[in-house]
Amino acid sequence: MISHIEKIDATECQRIFHGRGHYYKDLSHVNVDWLPPVILITLYKEVDNDWLNEQATQLMQLIPECKSIQVQHRYKKLAPTEVLLGENINESIVEELGLKYKVSFGKAQNSGLFLDMKNGRKWVQSQSKNKNILNLFSYTCPFSLAAVSGGAAKVVNIDISKASLSKGRDNHRLNNHPLERVRFEGVDIFKSYGRIKKHGLYDLIISDPPTLQFGSVNIVRDYAKIVKRIPQWLKPNGQIMLCLNSPDLTEKFLFELVEEHCPECAFEEQITPPEVFKEAHQGKGLKVLIFRYQP
Repeated sequence: MISHIEKIDATECQRIFHGRGHYYKDLSHVNVDWLPPVILITLYKEVDNDWLNEQATQLMQLIPECKSIQVQHRYKKLAPTEVLLGENINESIVEELGLKYKVSFGKAQNSGLFLDMKNGRKWVQSQSKNKNILNLFSYTCPFSLAAVSGGAAKVVNIDISKASLSKGRDNHRLNNHPLERVRFEGVDIFKSYGRIKKHGLYDLIISDPPTLQFGSVNIVRDYAKIVKRIPQWLKPNGQIMLCLNSPDLTEKFLFELVEEHCPECAFEEQITPPEVFKEAHQGKGLKVLIFRYQP
């Protein structure tokens, strides 16, 4: 695994090895993230301890700034995390594209920042000047941070998890952002269409739903409900970013949704993840499509 990792800029958080794309033979069960000063190895099946310890030792040598190497066992119940080498670090503040994010280790399955969406956040940052933006399924609000840093007039963050939104508010404070330009709505999107419409119309909508979230989201069943609302929420000539994380669905799923439920949306571009997110089969990884609403 270590032989596939190139020299990195250790000042910025990033994925440094992506095995889940099945690009590397016999390593599809391993991801490695650099969340300074922590290297987080995520395992999706059990591995030999000697192999794991050897990889950890080499990773520590590869990145001298590393103070802790931790491993998360996703194949185990509750995805426990343990420290392999170095310090027991539970939280850290990492940087990406000039913005700071608080991430955590061992407290939840996800650290608080999805690294494959870096290029999407960069695009939002470049497109947000003076715009009113709707951020659906906002999680800890990384897109909101990108939008405010890009000069957005207002960002409305919608997520069913109030705990995640609280972390998003903390992330904005961490970056000294003016909170009067940001709203946090801890509601079920599919039961709150009126509240969402109240803050519009929007110049840009970001939709980045989980593939399956028990009790709230089933992407195959529910994504059409978002696309159908575009005419009610989006200004003429406004843009919408449609994201899809399911490995079982390709870009075709999104194109067909738009064609059926909002054909007034014209496709503009696709945003690909950072180069490290190599995929053996096209369409398996993260999909991000930009459309413009032209009624």
